[in-house]
Amino acid sequence: MAIKASDNFKTYQNPDGAVITTVNRPVFQAEGLLFKDIDGTGKLSPVNDWRLPPEERAAAYVKLLTVDEKIGQLFISDWRMGPKYPSPRLGGHVATPDESGVLDEAEVHQKTIFGEQNLPGTSTLIKEWFARHTIVRENAQPDDLCDYLNQLQAVAEECEHFVPVSVASNSRNENGEVVFGMNDAGGVFPTWPGTLGIAAAVKGSGIHVADQWAEAIRRSWEACNLRKGYMYMADCMTDPRWQRSYGTFGEDPQLICQIMEHIIPRIQGSEEGVTTDGVAVTTKHFPGGGARENGFDPHYAAGQWNVYATPGSLQKYHIPGFVSAVAKNTSSIMPYYSKPAAEKSAVQQDCEGKDVRFDPYGFAYNRVFIHDILRGQMGFKGYINSDTGIVHNMKWGVEMLDEPERIGFAVNNAGVDVISGLFDNAFGRMAYDRATNGYYDTHTLPEGITPDMVTLNDEVLDRAVSRTLTEMFRLGMFENTYRDPRNAKKVCADVTDWANADLAHRKSVVLLKNDGTLPLNAEGKKIYVQAFHKNPQQGAAATAALKDMLKDVTLVEDYHDADVAILFANPSSGDYFTATAGYLELDICEGKEVPNVDDFCRPMQQTHLETTLTGTHRIAEIAAAIHAKGGKVIANINFPLAWLVGNVERHADCLLAGFETLPAATLDVIFGRFAPTGKLPFTLPKGDEVLAVNADGVCISPNDVPGYDKDQYMPDSLKDENGKAYAYRDANGNYYELNFGLEY
Repeated sequence: MAIKASDNFKTYQNPDGAVITTVNRPVFQAEGLLFKDIDGTGKLSPVNDWRLPPEERAAAYVKLLTVDEKIGQLFISDWRMGPKYPSPRLGGHVATPDESGVLDEAEVHQKTIFGEQNLPGTSTLIKEWFARHTIVRENAQPDDLCDYLNQLQAVAEECEHFVPVSVASNSRNENGEVVFGMNDAGGVFPTWPGTLGIAAAVKGSGIHVADQWAEAIRRSWEACNLRKGYMYMADCMTDPRWQRSYGTFGEDPQLICQIMEHIIPRIQGSEEGVTTDGVAVTTKHFPGGGARENGFDPHYAAGQWNVYATPGSLQKYHIPGFVSAVAKNTSSIMPYYSKPAAEKSAVQQDCEGKDVRFDPYGFAYNRVFIHDILRGQMGFKGYINSDTGIVHNMKWGVEMLDEPERIGFAVNNAGVDVISGLFDNAFGRMAYDRATNGYYDTHTLPEGITPDMVTLNDEVLDRAVSRTLTEMFRLGMFENTYRDPRNAKKVCADVTDWANADLAHRKSVVLLKNDGTLPLNAEGKKIYVQAFHKNPQQGAAATAALKDMLKDVTLVEDYHDADVAILFANPSSGDYFTATAGYLELDICEGKEVPNVDDFCRPMQQTHLETTLTGTHRIAEIAAAIHAKGGKVIANINFPLAWLVGNVERHADCLLAGFETLPAATLDVIFGRFAPTGKLPFTLPKGDEVLAVNADGVCISPNDVPGYDKDQYMPDSLKDENGKAYAYRDANGNYYELNFGLEY
């Protein structure tokens, strides 16, 4: 295809009906209207008739597709864009461009933490493997992204049976470091603060902040032809050491519900679900990933359990956000990797008040949670998209099954419709063939598991594929398949959306401490500025950027000469793909000695050193010098996690909190150009004593209860005169707990 699809698609407009765009697919006339030949029949079949309900069209289409075409639609994996955007995951891979120059036709051997696979070129993937679900992770410009997505659809149109390629992405409309699997890109689409910053802004200024954010997401994504988002997290943050706290809306279940109720209809296009100008939402991670065992993440074995130590915590804290998401017809739900720990949990109730049976299977394999609770009790009607890697690496609870059996167990037994990780078509075909080829006449299964639970059949394939096809029909992807890259560029540059995002950054700033210095009058004052990161090079670059923003004030290079120090702290701890030697360190510290943990996640006598912020000791030195001459110290901390802030707060006269907030927004609050309104979306722990883990691996503050409620479970010996034990209390007597935030 020498001409790019973006330059070659044709548009047909039905009067008061569907818009049709096509490159390769014929368009025919019937009953005075225009229809696209989707199924290859050239007739006004139920599949081709855009007037029929999406569910009816999907049900008709699965009957025409071959077994291998359906199996190809069970899997989703990330896919490279092409020559213009080399994938950082493939090292020195050199792309082979297709005729348009947009797609990569090279074969590649790819190895990730989720598994290893030999992969074909893009056209082979679409035409022969019939892959119809991929993930894009490159941070492409809007017009380039639109070109790429259009080109995928043009290849799909060349197949006998046209099924669009449903390309998903993790979030792209928040500021912050790009983190694989959490936010794949940033700075190209209108860019808000992190999700914790959205929560802080909503708490202080109102839900309209989330409304504006969601509407901008829909407009920018739809304009680029990106129609499916792995976003957002309805998880309630209950253990502060969970690395993925970063992507939540904090610890307040009511706020999480409110945000879900507002953003899902605005991203998808309506209260009833996705529309032809909407973007499908995949809400994650059911039934809530916050109930970590001392923070360990289930990307690695130490974090494979969800622990509900507190009676009623599942329904009180973890399920509500998903109830709201289901009520607003979220298109898809992603279960978490982890499995429920019956031995370590109190009895929990389901949505009908009955005791929940904790089968020891990861939630994507767990029929009790997916089939019985989510679908049966909560009424979820969309499709289930597993988290990435459940078949090969994060196979918690089903290690005794082989790969085809895990696929069958997830799809057939639990009710998963799309498995994320690798394009496991061959294993999927094995799971299908084993249902009839006598394989289990000679192969045994673990006790309690029968062949019909771990194999695939036509009924199961039709169920899964019809659900994902229904989403595509609702989105209008079969008819209006293409978008204009020039319009994508224009929409993503919309000044109103960028202005709303910019204002949201300012609204996300939380003022925690102020001795009256703020707002700062810089006139006649010498100011010292420094930014601290775990990585010293990042700290130096951030310091230079801050100085560039402060050209209109008098800056000094030596803090001994300063009247005021402005210090920005951006701590970092752990990696959610890799277990730390001990518990995830929340203290803002440098060279701190902490215990290792054993294979059962219990503290050991052996220790190691942790640093979350290089230069932590320097903060005290700077503050001492400034205070010695009667000066003031203003500090700002970035909070992707609920840090222990004592090593900064005790040296600061004024303290602010940001949540991937732009430094320029924080400076506006410091200098009085914007009065602070933000409120904390979570509670900051007092110190190590409230996160202590005993010799049996049990935390003194329950892992499954959010910070605002932990005091009722804390020992009296840790409580102060106000009955508070968990929240950090500053020198002014203020508790840094949920909803706290000062004004001036």
